[in-house]
Amino acid sequence: MKSTQFIGASLLAASLLGMVGCTVMREQSTVGQAVDDTAITTQVKARFAESPVVSVMAISVETMHGTVQLSGFAKNETERTTAESIARSVPNVKAVKNDIIVRP
Repeated sequence: MKSTQFIGASLLAASLLGMVGCTVMREQSTVGQAVDDTAITTQVKARFAESPVVSVMAISVETMHGTVQLSGFAKNETERTTAESIARSVPNVKAVKNDIIVRP
């Protein structure tokens, strides 16, 4: 019984390590960079949620190698520029690509 559990746990651990390795190879970045990018995306989204100006539901955030890409729709130019400003203020953001479209 214990050997079956050990084998099952070993297979699970090996498959998880394999998936992480595939992600790193496909995106051509390190695991640390992927974690940093995820943290940046999370921080940007959290700040959007705190903002009375920016709709966190209408604007998408993706981060790759410290560059944040914003996309989606804003109600006005103020929301668009505020979203960019918030993203730029997050630590470790190297650049922001603002692809938000203003749609009244």
